[in-house]
Amino acid sequence: MNPLLGWALAAIFAFASWRAYGIAGFAFAASVTVFWLLLQFNRAIRVMKNAADMPVGHVDSAVMFHAKLKTGMTMMQVVTSTKSLGRKLGAGENDWAWADDGGRSVSLHFDRGRLARWTIDTPT
Repeated sequence: MNPLLGWALAAIFAFASWRAYGIAGFAFAASVTVFWLLLQFNRAIRVMKNAADMPVGHVDSAVMFHAKLKTGMTMMQVVTSTKSLGRKLGAGENDWAWADDGGRSVSLHFDRGRLARWTIDTPT
């Protein structure tokens, strides 16, 4: 979900709750919003904890990883799928790679935080 849309919905919910139930409604809306943020934070921590157990830039099968990729995936979704942090490529912030034991690697390019394109490199 777009963060601006999420915050707009939270603000609308808080305003509607305040108009309907006064300060108690606003407190409830604020509590729900904080709870949602805690859930998102917990998810991010769990993904990073799982990624900490694997070597950087490693996947079991680069071909299977390549097959699972879809345009528009976030880095969080990619790290969840690989259970490993990617290896940074070059000087840019948006290029990452994962490789398997057979020498195959998948290079990903992110644009505005979303997966834009990827390539698989196989040894010859």
